[in-house]
Amino acid sequence: MNLRIATLRAQYLAGSLKPTDLVKQLDQEIGYDDTRHIWIHRLNLDEMLAYATKLEGKDPASLPLYGIPFAIKDNIDLAGIPTTAACPDYAYTPAESATVVQLLIDAGAIPIGKTNLDQFATGLVGVRSPYGACQNSFNPEYISGGSSSGSAVSVALGYASFSLGTDTAGSGRVPAMFNNLVGHKPSCGLLSTKGVVPACRTLDCVSIFALTAEDAASVLAVAGAYDEADAYSRPATLTTKPYVDGFSFGVPKAEQLAFFDNPDTPRLFKEAITQLQQLGGKPVEIDFAPFLETARLLYEGPWVAERYAAIREFFETKPDSIFPVTRKIISNASKFNAADTFEYMYKLKAMQRVASRVWDSVDFIVTPTAGTIYKIAEVEADPVQTNSNLGYYTNFMNLLDLAATAVPTGFQSNGLPFGVTICAPAHADLDLLKLAASLHVLTGKTLGATTQLI
Repeated sequence: MNLRIATLRAQYLAGSLKPTDLVKQLDQEIGYDDTRHIWIHRLNLDEMLAYATKLEGKDPASLPLYGIPFAIKDNIDLAGIPTTAACPDYAYTPAESATVVQLLIDAGAIPIGKTNLDQFATGLVGVRSPYGACQNSFNPEYISGGSSSGSAVSVALGYASFSLGTDTAGSGRVPAMFNNLVGHKPSCGLLSTKGVVPACRTLDCVSIFALTAEDAASVLAVAGAYDEADAYSRPATLTTKPYVDGFSFGVPKAEQLAFFDNPDTPRLFKEAITQLQQLGGKPVEIDFAPFLETARLLYEGPWVAERYAAIREFFETKPDSIFPVTRKIISNASKFNAADTFEYMYKLKAMQRVASRVWDSVDFIVTPTAGTIYKIAEVEADPVQTNSNLGYYTNFMNLLDLAATAVPTGFQSNGLPFGVTICAPAHADLDLLKLAASLHVLTGKTLGATTQLI
């Protein structure tokens, strides 16, 4: 099935498709032989029909996401379904859905399952889960990316129109590139995190995976609502600019780019720059050092203590229930004290001031989403360094209060996708998605891992 939102919506409005028919077909197509380790809890047919049948007495035109199927990262609550954060002993069953999930359901969207992730959303690889290493949608020998692994693969394989992930350090963008999807990391606070298991609560964002930027924008229009019950929610002040005379985009200096010995991605990144120029963009070389220095703060500094704080009681009482690599990372919290935390906060504030100066000369910044991709076996052999390499272009975003969109721009010689990320200051979400849509049409071939043309 073509699960683009506009395609499904047209069928619903024409009366040629019903939500119950959709979920019956999806149930057959997805099946229960989860060899790619996508799901932690896949809703069965009866569970999906419970949502679908409620819609069939309503006018499809009255709900913006009428009958649209979506997947949910399993650190985000869905009422009546266990939330595990990829840790079975941590599991609880929420009485109500996360705010963002409820907004989507109220708009007509149909949940189809809870997806696999790097445990407690700690990682960019998608292999740190007792539910199995989530496999790439193009080649099962390769990683899916993480931590929102199953969320990306479910959309790429045509099992959902969109999905929710979370993004603290790249978890909503790296899997998007690895599975040929658009991945939007909203401005911090734009999507409520009430009902989300925290990773670093001061930095966490709920992210959107979609087949196209237009679909991501449709989801954002519903999900991006201020939530008084979430202390980190902030009112949307989304702005758009006409860019009548084109736009400028920053590109890191050549010596500041890193591709980790990948033979194809340097060329693909240059091609993406050319494609942005074709859209009216003017490249401007920027000093990327402040962004890289900020990125190092995230894992070298005390923010790891936020991950500990989020699960402190569980970590102390059931340490053996935590995935070994995840436990090792979070245990680093003990290295920092309160004075260290303030010291790093001062460093961050200084870096925010330095990095902000770039916006005097550019409208956007473009980087590779990731410099390379690894096989699952490569990550398991060197779990820390490979993960660190994948965060080279992503770890600074939330620390600097930026919005970002990952967009597919081509394929490597091994058949795996490549993509770039465009970012801008907070509240530029709509401009980012508009530019991503234009770039995707210019560079894209197929939607996700399906054979459907963009």
